[in-house]
Amino acid sequence: MATSPDDAKAVHLEATVACARREVADADAPDVERFVRAYYAHGAPADLLGRKDIDLAGAALAHWQLARVRPPGEIKVHVYTPNLEEHGWESTHTVVQTVVDDMPFLVDSVSMEVTRHGSAIHFVVRPIMTMRRDEDGKLLEVKVPDAPAESLIHMEIDRQANPAACEELAADVCRVLADVRASVEDWPAMRESVQEIAGALDAAPPPVDPADLAEARDFLRWIHDGHFTFLGYREYRVLTEDGEDALKAVPGSGLGILREKGESPVSHSFAKLSPEVRRLAYEKNLLILTKANSRATVHRPSYLDYVGVKRFDPEGNVVGEQRFLGLYTHTAYSASPWEIPVLRRKAQRVVDGSGLPLGSHDHKALVEIIETYPRDELFQISEDELASIAIGILHLGERQRVRLFARRDAFGRFVSCLVYLPRDRFDSTNIRRIREILQGAYGGVSVDYTTRVSESVLARLHFVIYTEPGRTLEPDRAEIETRLAAATRAWTDDLHDALVAQFGEDRGGPLHQRYRDAFPHAYREDFPARQAVLDVSRIENLASDDDLAMSLYLPHASDVDHLAFKVVRSGAPIMLSDVLPLLENMGVKVTDERPYEVRPEGRSPVWIYDFGLRHDEGGEFQADRVRETFQDAFARVWRGEAENDGFNRLVLSAQLTSREITILR
Repeated sequence: MATSPDDAKAVHLEATVACARREVADADAPDVERFVRAYYAHGAPADLLGRKDIDLAGAALAHWQLARVRPPGEIKVHVYTPNLEEHGWESTHTVVQTVVDDMPFLVDSVSMEVTRHGSAIHFVVRPIMTMRRDEDGKLLEVKVPDAPAESLIHMEIDRQANPAACEELAADVCRVLADVRASVEDWPAMRESVQEIAGALDAAPPPVDPADLAEARDFLRWIHDGHFTFLGYREYRVLTEDGEDALKAVPGSGLGILREKGESPVSHSFAKLSPEVRRLAYEKNLLILTKANSRATVHRPSYLDYVGVKRFDPEGNVVGEQRFLGLYTHTAYSASPWEIPVLRRKAQRVVDGSGLPLGSHDHKALVEIIETYPRDELFQISEDELASIAIGILHLGERQRVRLFARRDAFGRFVSCLVYLPRDRFDSTNIRRIREILQGAYGGVSVDYTTRVSESVLARLHFVIYTEPGRTLEPDRAEIETRLAAATRAWTDDLHDALVAQFGEDRGGPLHQRYRDAFPHAYREDFPARQAVLDVSRIENLASDDDLAMSLYLPHASDVDHLAFKVVRSGAPIMLSDVLPLLENMGVKVTDERPYEVRPEGRSPVWIYDFGLRHDEGGEFQADRVRETFQDAFARVWRGEAENDGFNRLVLSAQLTSREITILR
């Protein structure tokens, strides 16, 4: 009877425990055994069974040693590449081990930092253990009920050959874990702050539109109620220094990742903005919803969401800002915009302003466009911009064309680009081409993107192009759109246009439907679509499975003694051994052969053979002078209507026809 993976893991774990006990003093053996058992208790059998018990024991013991002394609150990180002599166990990978008070987001955040360093993660163990320590942090006992929980992370990553790289990674992991701890510790205070701000809006309403005020207040309570992961908070004062607008932090107001760390109280990111953009700080709009210019180090690697609430003096002038940084939770992305304060009003005003009859097809389509609009964009975009872009998407409908909708961030830090393209053009190559075009056009320093593919004939790509502060490029959107269409144009699109140009819409459309997916990838690489039109004509004119269509031609950039000969045949494929003697008797050598199986819709497969030929007729030889006679002679010999012998060389050398050669023979 086969052993189950769980049973095999249990046996393997016993051997690992035995190895670990042999490596420690008798007094420590009971604690070590409990530690090792807890360490691998939730490990996947497939991960553990592929490793030697001595190496599993060594990894756990190394972590146990790291955890033996940890003063309260200390973050311990060890990054090393284990070897048998120095560490008592070995691995082909570098190892990251941490010991820290248990809290949310630890594994995600460490994984993010490892990935940011360009390393892949190969193996993870993440036990949570209760540990009893003395006041100096010395470990007394593990797996103790009601003792504080500590999180241990063991992560094996790409091997780091340079010790300096290990030190740098260890320092960055420490920094990230400190951010996690600061965010978790200050999370209640940040939620309390947003609650207080919402209450203050009721007690002393600022000089803004009452409807905007109501939505802002509801929005703050909405993010308070579990729809926002608070990571940082700080209060700022807006003032003028030396004739320049400036933003200064209020000392002691920082929480989470915005705790004071000895840096200058002046906001350097604000100082880099243009004077025109800095003046936006004085506009009398209550909420600022945008993206920060840095990625989160906690939870997930997105750019931080920024929620700012402006403060007003008794005269109604903007004097400051209360800023929250964090990430919207998954519920904020799954809920309907009509369920989210601020978004609901924006969405409804766009739909009402469209003038579309309630319940009409276009009305429903516009609602769906807003429902599925990139959620981060909905938080940031203005009502006028949303109306313009949403109506543009509505007018695009299901037409298979490339469209670009671009919006520049009000603070000039990024450009948001929605690109729609036919779904059959949606692939990694075209995504890369679009990214390169947009990044170059807008002077981007980095790019993020997401995709959406639904039952629609169009796929949607959302690119966010981050730019250098103060550098604003204003390229022509129509010109970029033209470049995107050209860069993503498919071979089948060219085939459609070439067929319609050759046969007209009535016949070209059905032919494209039949041959759109018929030609293999190799053919598309070797021949342009306009040349495929000629092969489509040949295939359509084949009378039976034994019929042949041919073309003797001179390829571009070929040597003077080279020709190409294309044979089109339906039915069974042609054997090269049958063709070579025939062609050699006609005075040519076959230098290469490229077969293509074409599968038109609604008919049997067709074979196209493209032969490279070398002849000895000199550089002045012209294929068009002998094309008809060569093709006729080949067909007669192939069908057995003429002899297959050396006399057929006279087709090229003397330009005789097959009938003339028969008489001469």
